[in-house]
Amino acid sequence: MNPADAGARELARALATKSVSSRELVGVYLDRIAASDLNAVVTLDTERAVADAAAADEETARGVRRGPLHGVPVTVKDALATAGLRTTCGSPELAEYVPDEDAAAVARLRAAGAIVLGKTNVPQWCGDIQTVNDVFGVTRNPWDPARTPGGSSGGSAAAVAAGLCGFDLASDIAGSIRIPAHFCGVYGLKPSVGLVPGQGYVDHAPPGLVPPDGNVIGPICRSADDLDLILSVLCGRASAVPGGCFRAAVWLDDPACPVGSETAAVLDAAVSALASSGMDVRQASPPGTFDELWELHLDLVLAAVAYNIPDEGLPPTTKTHRDWLARAEDRARARRDWARWFADVDVLLCPVTAMPAFPHDHTGDIGTRVVEVDGVARPHMSTIGWCGLFSVLGLPTVTMPIGRTPAGLPVGVQVVAAHGADSTATAFARHAASVVGGYVAPRQPDPRIAPAGSSADTQAVLAGWEASLPTSRTPRPSG
Repeated sequence: MNPADAGARELARALATKSVSSRELVGVYLDRIAASDLNAVVTLDTERAVADAAAADEETARGVRRGPLHGVPVTVKDALATAGLRTTCGSPELAEYVPDEDAAAVARLRAAGAIVLGKTNVPQWCGDIQTVNDVFGVTRNPWDPARTPGGSSGGSAAAVAAGLCGFDLASDIAGSIRIPAHFCGVYGLKPSVGLVPGQGYVDHAPPGLVPPDGNVIGPICRSADDLDLILSVLCGRASAVPGGCFRAAVWLDDPACPVGSETAAVLDAAVSALASSGMDVRQASPPGTFDELWELHLDLVLAAVAYNIPDEGLPPTTKTHRDWLARAEDRARARRDWARWFADVDVLLCPVTAMPAFPHDHTGDIGTRVVEVDGVARPHMSTIGWCGLFSVLGLPTVTMPIGRTPAGLPVGVQVVAAHGADSTATAFARHAASVVGGYVAPRQPDPRIAPAGSSADTQAVLAGWEASLPTSRTPRPSG
């Protein structure tokens, strides 16, 4: 077993059979973090992790196991509170903030035996699809360091893809698990809204007690087999895993958010392979329109993160509580319509974004930046609408790797299920992995292939963002 490639379930089995010790795993991951130049893990809890691993090994020797993750080393997104370990959400205002208590989901991981190695990088206040901030600097994509790993859980996905931990605990309100999983070639689960406790999410200063409306906490991992295991720990109960006969609807493009040709080709090939395997695959006719759901998502997600948005940046439809209630009613009707639609479909397959990982660009902000898709400059926000649809609907969504572009960049697909049917989405991902493949360890891009969507070579891109941002810092223990 190679810890850099193994999934959490495989690691747990190896620990239970004593073919590896928790101390050995912690040592391997700490060494890999120290040798990595991705700047994915930005705060370490080395002393406590080593001590916890020793305690886990002693318990194993006595025949004691705390839970299904006993002795498995993990990382946690730097927006989730960790007792005694710095939690910044990428903001200078919280650069030395050390919570007294774990977030509820973190506490559940520890209770199940997981060992927290440290925290993974995020954009400031988790408000971007790239990962860079003035506290820790920029995080790089393990498939191509000149490109972003996505955001806001970019450090999470980069760490998992590069084999720096067993898995990572992340969060998603508008694509923050799904986009990085897609860009880095790993698995990510956005659970149904309300399934996993959200207390302890830190998204403003001073940290509050009420999690943002619509935000969810879920895992990023290397194996489809891990999704149900980790979800059962996070939601406090085992999930029933459905069988392998799936009715899959596909919605692979829309004029409101056109998908780039390279991404579309990978999606089409994966869907064709699934259909050829005997799966019931059909074109989707979902309720409502893309534009209607996207506008509803924007109204509600901006209201949910209003702590960090000036008044003039909020949409008129959600500036007052009464207006928010009206949009919440619109959301309830949309969720009802989709619940009825899923009576005849098990999963819906959709793109994650219009493009694969793109070169670092830290000019302006998410509202002003553009990215090239098939030679056309498009605003960042116009390329990620596919995630917003299922955020506002509160539906469980697995992002799974399905292939790579000619330049070798990963492409993922969203596997969406009915609310509460998280295990249907995870079971589909497990089945589909046997058809379209799954996680593979990152490799550096072939220098003979020009990076897609980049007008400058890798060295020029690297030089540009290295010159404009804080120097990436070596992870250090909590203050």
